[in-house]
Amino acid sequence: MDVVSDAVSAIRVGRPSSNRVRVSGSWCARLAPYDGAGFHVVLEGSCWLLPDDGPPVSLGTGDVVLLPHGTGHVIADSPADAATVERAVSFERWLAGNGPRRPPATSGAVEMLCGKYRLDRSRMHPLMAELPKVVHLPNRVGAHAELRAAVDLLGHELGTKGPGACIAVPSLLDLLLVYMIRSWTVGGSGGWPAVLGDPVTAAALRALHSDLAAPWTNDRLAVEAGVSRATLARRFTALVGRPPMAYLTWWRLTFAATLLRDTPDPLAAIARRVGYSTPYALSHAFSREFGTTPGQYRASAAGQSASAQEQAAFSRVGAPRSREWGRRGGP
Repeated sequence: MDVVSDAVSAIRVGRPSSNRVRVSGSWCARLAPYDGAGFHVVLEGSCWLLPDDGPPVSLGTGDVVLLPHGTGHVIADSPADAATVERAVSFERWLAGNGPRRPPATSGAVEMLCGKYRLDRSRMHPLMAELPKVVHLPNRVGAHAELRAAVDLLGHELGTKGPGACIAVPSLLDLLLVYMIRSWTVGGSGGWPAVLGDPVTAAALRALHSDLAAPWTNDRLAVEAGVSRATLARRFTALVGRPPMAYLTWWRLTFAATLLRDTPDPLAAIARRVGYSTPYALSHAFSREFGTTPGQYRASAAGQSASAQEQAAFSRVGAPRSREWGRRGGP
């Protein structure tokens, strides 16, 4: 594993959802704050994204926007005034049918992919926490080639209902999330883009994340990074915000929490995977770090997952249906 893969895996829960939507005329729809991440991909036309707390964002054909912290927002045909935004209809009222469809061609229409990822923010990697409220990835020639390919594939799968789509679509949505975050890390400056752009710190992180259970020491990690122990400690601490061994301890326990949440593995097996010699050693360190025992954490995570599944099922049953957006503020 690498830093981005681990950071995403630690917070991803459940299955992502998406809809392919075609809108026309004057329209305005609200997406409430969400305990996860949302995204929009503009396949045709242009529109505006109006965050609850932030400047409006103009979106054109091929643009991708990620809202990694579930920020509430409005999407509209124009930068609407406050009164119009206040009257915006819930996005759920516009959900169409029972799956992807191919809407008719309409002059001036806007076609989008809109979706959500469920996230567990209780053990968030700082890379994910540092993402801005709105990550706008404009469509530029030669930029984000992998992201563009994933968007094309996802649009095709949602539009054709091909065999295997039930597996392909969630997998492509997960791939889309990785590519959106990767594009931000490559194109950003400061913070974690700077961490991953520094060859010494990046090499050390790659070594730690690729073999979490190894008996790491500062000397051994410095050899992996190709620098002295002092140089590694100075650069790693300055960029990451904590010394290498402190980061390793924190990530081992965070990854243990992910395994407790997502697998039925016994504590002894989890301890071995994250570099602890005994279940007792892991339990002691886990309780000291998180203020709860591994068993209590697993039970709590299971209860939260069951509640989220019930809410998702209710939402699927109760959501009103609509196939075409027509005028601002209503179907």
